[in-house]
This record gives sequence, C-alpha cells and structure tokens, in this order.
Amino acid sequence: MDVNWAQVLFNSAITGSLYLLGAVGLTLTYGLSSFPNFAHAEFITLGAFLGYTIGTQLGLGLPIALVVTFFTAGLVGLLCYRGIFQPLAKRGATIIHLMVASIALSFILRYSMGAIWSWKPYYFASSWAAFDVGPLRVTGLWLWLIAIAVGLAIVMHLGLVKTRMGKAIRATSSNPDLALASGININKVILITWFVGAGLAAVAGIFRGADTQIWPLTGWDIILPIFAVTILGGIGNFYGAIASAFIIGLAENFGVVGLMALGLSTSYRLGISFVILIITLIVKPQGLAMFFRRA
Repeated sequence: MDVNWAQVLFNSAITGSLYLLGAVGLTLTYGLSSFPNFAHAEFITLGAFLGYTIGTQLGLGLPIALVVTFFTAGLVGLLCYRGIFQPLAKRGATIIHLMVASIALSFILRYSMGAIWSWKPYYFASSWAAFDVGPLRVTGLWLWLIAIAVGLAIVMHLGLVKTRMGKAIRATSSNPDLALASGININKVILITWFVGAGLAAVAGIFRGADTQIWPLTGWDIILPIFAVTILGGIGNFYGAIASAFIIGLAENFGVVGLMALGLSTSYRLGISFVILIITLIVKPQGLAMFFRRA
C-alpha cells in the first residue's frame, strides 16, 4: 500500500487544529470550574447550526458566520454557567452534581436544537474546491481551519502572558484561594472563560459541520477525542492542550494508515483517542502539565 506521508501529516494538522479549537474552552473551564462540562459538545453543535444558518441560509459567508457564531455561542455558554452551574456551586454542589447537571443540560440543548433544525443532516452550500500543493491535496476550508487554530494559539499566548485578564486566568487556575486573596474577581474570570470557551467550541463546530455534516450529534461525534486532548494536555493547561491536540491528531491519522493496512474500518480511529486517554489516566494522570506552565 502506497502512503502519501506528507498528506498524512497535513491531515494530522487539520485534525489537531479542530481538536485545539474544541479543547481550549473545555480545558480552561474544567480547570477553573473544577468539573467536566459535557454540554461543551452542544456548544460545538450549536456553532455548526448557527454557521449553517448564517453562512448558507442567509448567504452571509463564512467570515461573518464565524464572528456572529462566536459571540452568540459565547453568550449561551456564559448564561449556562451563570444560570445553572454557578448557583449549584454556591449551594455546595459536588463535582458529581455539576457533572450530572452538565449531562442534563447537554440533553436539553441537543433536543432543543433537534426541535428547531430537525434531526435530518444539513450540508453547507459552499463548495470548497480542492487543489494540489506539491504532494498535498488541500482545500480552502482546511487552510482557514489551520490558520485560525494557529492564530488562536498566538493570541491566547499573548493574552495569557501580557494582559491583566490573562494573568488573572493563570492565577485563578493555579490557586483560586490565593487569587481571591490577591483581589482578583474570580467570578468575572470564570464568566469570561466560559464565554470564550463556548465561542471557540462553536467555531470548531462550524469547521466540523462544513467538512462533514450538521445534525444534533455533531458535537458529540468529537467530544470524546476533545476530552482526551484535555486529559493528555493536563486539565486547565492551555499549552498542554496545544501539544496534546496535535499529538492525538497525529496518532489518529497514523492509526488510520494502520487500520487500512489491516483491512479494518477507519471508523475505529476514535478508539485511538480512548486508548490514549486510558493510558494517560493510568500512567500519568496529570498529563503533559509538568512540561508546561499552568494556563
């Protein structure tokens, strides 16, 4: 079997970029709020539906769809935290209570979107013509995705190390009690993080939907690999999330080559993320956090 390894590496960059957009918000909100938010999958799905509605049905195009979807989904995420998780946390809810609440919210959002847009699959009307760059087969959509992921990494890094809010996020993630004693408004930090996290998840949803299909389980289809990225990178660690997103992207795409060589279905690629997740939890639960500063 002839393998275009350059294409495999490029596909890994595409997968890693998608997972990075989806995982940044999850890892930061997990680190700050101290529970895994399973409704994060529905923020991804919401982004796909909003992007389809704005970009295809209204004909406003991808750039406007990305911006409007980011702010709309960000507001939804903020309201979910403010209206559900923050009151529960103030009443002494444990991580189990918060996790179960996030699962309940996930079902509510999923079936609400199914009622609004239906359960049939939708497809973006925009056609992304493929073209060759040397040995690579490329589309404009993939280039957009990689560019936004790289831009996100740069902007988030500068924001975390150069701005007061970024430093407040790092301080709150590392030691909430000390951050509170230092005069940092922890509630404001968490609200902003939920807003940005949900917005970025929605942007990931647009790219996922544009590359495959859009239906109420769009986010659920990739939430488990995104959780694997979060665990491998270290909960609450932005820099670890960058590394783990592309590690898992590489593992999945190299795994696809192995599956094809064995004559197995490539749908088993999701199992690769599970294997990485399980091994990480058994061998080194803190993930890659030891190699990166906390953020």
